[in-house]
Amino acid sequence: MTARDDIVELGKRINQLIIGQEGMVERLLLGLLSDGHLLVEGLPGLAKTRAIKSLAKNLDAKLSRVQFTPDLLPADITGSEVYFSEGGKGEFKFQPGPIFANLILADEINRAPAKVQSALLEAMEERQVTVGGESHGLPQLFLVMATQNPIEQEGTYPLPEAQLDRFLMHVQVDYPARAAEAAIMRLVRGEENESENQSKSGGNKKAAPAKLDPKTIFAARQEIGKITIAEPVENYIVALVYATREPEKLDKDLGQWIQVGVSPRGSIGLDKVARAKAWLSGRDYVSPDDVKAVVHDVFRHRLILSYEAHAAGVSADQAIDRVVELVAVA
Repeated sequence: MTARDDIVELGKRINQLIIGQEGMVERLLLGLLSDGHLLVEGLPGLAKTRAIKSLAKNLDAKLSRVQFTPDLLPADITGSEVYFSEGGKGEFKFQPGPIFANLILADEINRAPAKVQSALLEAMEERQVTVGGESHGLPQLFLVMATQNPIEQEGTYPLPEAQLDRFLMHVQVDYPARAAEAAIMRLVRGEENESENQSKSGGNKKAAPAKLDPKTIFAARQEIGKITIAEPVENYIVALVYATREPEKLDKDLGQWIQVGVSPRGSIGLDKVARAKAWLSGRDYVSPDDVKAVVHDVFRHRLILSYEAHAAGVSADQAIDRVVELVAVA
């Protein structure tokens, strides 16, 4: 099997465990393939936690879950130096924190104060942690999936725009389709019955399929790096980015809606994710449709809307819709 076959099979396995959230699963794979981090926003109970747990279940990688709370300290994430005493001699040794896993679930990231958020985001950007003047590298396979609840704002610390920009994608998760709701109930019911049967039979479990070797992810990234992106598609990406920076040149309403446009990280991210999308679709070139398919997730958290936009109830997605509508493919 090729690397792509293995990744497609990984997606199928995860979708068997998470019904009705195919879009979120695809974004999770795109983030993994693009070597970027995800901010996932959705109401409670929409399988955000289950998604990354399912990924860890099928990938030979270590998962750490950190529940962000107002009393969390940076050392609770990064680790700290601990004093050990042995044979009458004492010394400080670094005790790694949960950040030293391959997959990190930062649950409700906006519930922790700024210092804790900064500690996590610095590790995401630098791929290392510095404690006591000594740097400690993070694993080569490293993905942070941070979640936040869009309706609860009491007791939260919203992420500043500069820190939001460090996430490759901002994924919004909605309710599953009506047809999927019964299938979800049947899935959970089946899992509960299976767990009960295992406990009665002395804990004998079915043989689980082999986990995917992380080397497959690295091989896939190398293939994605070779994906062809033609000059017209490159120009289209640049045109989309500049449409957010100079919106008044395209449309009067757009000029009133967008206060600050997308940063260069946005164009880099859109290029990366569009190439991963094309590769996952089985093509060796990027089409404008690949760009359109992921532009909302890459731009959504990088736009700063004006007061007029908020007053009129205009969302970032609506502004991006207008940008896509007005910018033509070269």
